[in-house]
Amino acid sequence: MTETVKKTTTRKPKTETAAKPKKAAEKTNGKTNGKLETKTNGKLDNLTVMPSPALPSHDQIAALAHRYWAERGYQHGNDASDWLRAEHELQGMAS
Repeated sequence: MTETVKKTTTRKPKTETAAKPKKAAEKTNGKTNGKLETKTNGKLDNLTVMPSPALPSHDQIAALAHRYWAERGYQHGNDASDWLRAEHELQGMAS
């Protein structure tokens, strides 16, 4: 009787062949004194970080819209205009 020897083969691990979309090479080093340093394609750029204006909260807008409603004598039908007026006024105060 003859022995059968099974050959073992080593397979390479499968790798993805589909190319992933490349994003712009940008790394953030951190924020320092209002400056944001980024590396883009090997170059260091200094960018100024502008603080965003504080937006009014939902509760602030609701309170002012309620005040407008009360000033109109609690008449129904203009809730959207009261809300937009309050939102616009509070945003104007923030900037």
